[in-house]
Formats: sequence, structure tokens, C-alpha cells
Amino acid sequence: MTQLDYLNYVTSRNSNEPEFLQAVDEVLQSIYPALERNAEFRRLKIFERITEPERLITFRVTWLDDKGETQVNRGYRVQMNSAIGPYKGGLRFHPTVTPSVLKFLAFEQTFKNALTGIPMGGGKGGSDFDPKGKSENEIMKFCQAFMGELARHIDNRTDVPAGDIGVGGREIGYLYGAYKKIKNEFTGVLTGKGIGWGGSLIRTEATGYGIIYFAENMLRTKGLALKGKICLVSGSGNVAQYTLEKIIQLGGRAVTASDSSGYIYDEAGISQERLEFLKDLKNNKRGRIKEYADKFKGVTYHAIDAKADSNPLWNIPADCVFPCATQNEINKKDASNLVKNGVKLLAEGANMPTTIEGINVLLEGGVMYAPGKASNAGGVATSGLEMTQNYMGQNWTREEVDEKLKAIMKGIHETCLAAAKEYGHEGNYMVGANIAGFLKVAKAMQAQGVI
Repeated sequence: MTQLDYLNYVTSRNSNEPEFLQAVDEVLQSIYPALERNAEFRRLKIFERITEPERLITFRVTWLDDKGETQVNRGYRVQMNSAIGPYKGGLRFHPTVTPSVLKFLAFEQTFKNALTGIPMGGGKGGSDFDPKGKSENEIMKFCQAFMGELARHIDNRTDVPAGDIGVGGREIGYLYGAYKKIKNEFTGVLTGKGIGWGGSLIRTEATGYGIIYFAENMLRTKGLALKGKICLVSGSGNVAQYTLEKIIQLGGRAVTASDSSGYIYDEAGISQERLEFLKDLKNNKRGRIKEYADKFKGVTYHAIDAKADSNPLWNIPADCVFPCATQNEINKKDASNLVKNGVKLLAEGANMPTTIEGINVLLEGGVMYAPGKASNAGGVATSGLEMTQNYMGQNWTREEVDEKLKAIMKGIHETCLAAAKEYGHEGNYMVGANIAGFLKVAKAMQAQGVI
């Protein structure tokens, strides 16, 4: 089969799922040479199987709001691939959650998890429930109702969910409490738990820290370092916050942060003191990014027009770029602006924040580009470390976990470069990440037979 034949096959079966098809297309562009090279993969239809979830679970979530009115939401769990370990991936509570979005995330998660070197398969789940505007009691009631359905499909050796957009420490706590009551056992079935009841130190910071550890490895291949580099960061949630924190710690100058309404430009650089204000604003007060500009002198706020053909945040001159908000936030025009302004590196913090057209522009423009499945794997890697601690009944120190995270991100970096070189694309992290992740999963599927 040609590359187009493979894509047409998946498209014919998932024609109404654009997010999933985009993810498949992006991966297929890289891994097709591996399919051509290995006749057994073709005979066993590894690609056809790897793009079909092992299980897609849909369920109704019914709960009572504070007015005593019945509310109905949809819940999902996509158990994509378990060839190398239990399903592992976050839960997302957001109105945009659909099977297509979750399948794209679970597909990406499968290869991301494979890159970490920790035995974890790929999964993703969530609901179209929106935590915004809900009371604490309503969020608790929803989480309990959601887990009442999900609990029968997960287990600490079968499927281990975590948090994602709309599911932070508060939601994980409510979900875990409900699971513990249903199953009558204290087990590591969720990651992102609180310290003192099964959680791991550094887990909260892990995705953001890991992005910067990966970027530092990329820069070292060019004899560079993050110190003194001007950095653009999008988003203001957990991933963006700890990406900003690690940039500050390593001497970089981060000048932006954003939310769905707009972005702030802090030319002097976001300091640790200002970052603490941002954390409180977003984590506790649920405020808007504009309040940062209102608080500090020399900071400007810019509204973002979602219908515009480009985002002005990506037209600010900088050295390094870290998109940490959402998928498809950097398009072809945005990428062209980044290249024009001399950006040296882009490492993805969000899942698939750059369109395929944008990626091609970056690569053609000589920008070092790291796909999310490599650069933002620190979060799930530390979830894997949390799972290991739960299995062992131990708690590692902050320093121990951080050192393991650094080693994992360095290992992913080396794995990507080695695979890219082997397949004739030296220095191309996208090709390397996709091929390395695919080969690990494909070989496990091959060894386990047609099941």
C-alpha cells in the first residue's frame, strides 16, 4: 500500500473525525519508510490495527446540580493500545470533548508513552462537562457520578487515568475518593494524586519542567543554552506555569503568557515573583490573564481574535517558543512569522499545537522543532514514576524524581535523534519521535500475535 492508500483507509473509517485524522496523517508521514522496510508489519496490518482503538467506551453521566436539577453529560474512555503496558492517559473535562479529540489524544499518547521507556500503553478519556462556572459541590457531584461509570473499566494494572484540561488536583481527589469507595481498596489507579495519599513529588511540575529539559538538550547539540534566550510561552495553566518557572530558573527571559481571551507581553521578563501572582490568579482566583497586565507596570495586554488568520503572540521576536495552550494554535502564517523573526527552537507543550502546514514551514526554515509526543512527555513519564512508587509502596524525594525526569527527557532526546539518523533524517525530531515510538509499539504487537 502507498502512503495515500493507508491514509485513505483510515479516512474511510473515521471520515467525521478531523482531529484524529490530522494526528494520523502527521505520524504516517514519518513512519511510512518503516512500514516499507518491514514486510512483517505490512502482513500483520500493524498500521491498520494501531489506528483502531482496542476499546472505545461511551457512557451517560447523570448528576444533580445545586438547584436540584438533573444534568446529563457524556463520558468517554478510549483505550487505544496496551501492547507495552496498561492504558495510560489523562481525563479531559471540556465542552469540546468528542470521540475524535480523544482518539487523537490517545493515538499520540501511545507513542509518547513508548518514548519514555516506562511500560505504559496509550489511552485518553473525559467528558463534555465544563467545570467553569460550577460550584465546588457540583464539581464533586459530577466527578463522583463520572467515576461511578468509569470505575468498572479501569484498574491499576489495566488502565491508569490522570488529569488533563479541566481535571486538576481537585478533580483527581474527588475521582479518586469515589473510586476508593466503589472498589473498597487503596490502589494507584489514578496519577496526579496529592502528596500524602499516593502522589509523587514533581508530578505537578513535570510536564513544564520536562519541556525545558528537552529544549536544553536540543540547544546543546548546537553549542547553545537557554540562558539569556528570549522565550515565548502560550497558555497560563499548569504546563505553561512550570515551563515559565524552569525558564526563569535556567536564566531565560520569558515575555508572554496567555489565556483564551488574549495574551500579556512583559518585555522585562516574567520574574518568579510575578509568576507566583500568575499561579494564584489562575489556580485559586480563576481570574483572567488581563489582570496580570493591570497589576504590573510595563506589561501590555492584547486581546486575541479567534477568527483572525494569525496570532500576534507568535509575531514577537524571540529565540525559543513553547506553545502550551491547545491544539492547532500555530498555523502556517504563525510559523512563517516565527521563521521571519529568527526563532531558533520550538518545543511543544500542548498536544499537537502546530498544524502540519506550520510544522513544514518551521522545518524548511531551519527551526529546531520538537513534537509534543517527545517534548511534553515529562508529565506522563512522572505519572509512570508515580505508578512505580505506588506499586512499591515507596515515596521518592523531590531530588530523586527530578533526576529521573531529567534522565528520561535526555533519553527521549537521544532516542529521537538516533531514529531520525537511521532513517535518513538526521536532526529531525518529528521523524525520530514518530518512528521510535511506532517501532517500539509495533514490535510488541508483532511479538504478541494477531489479537
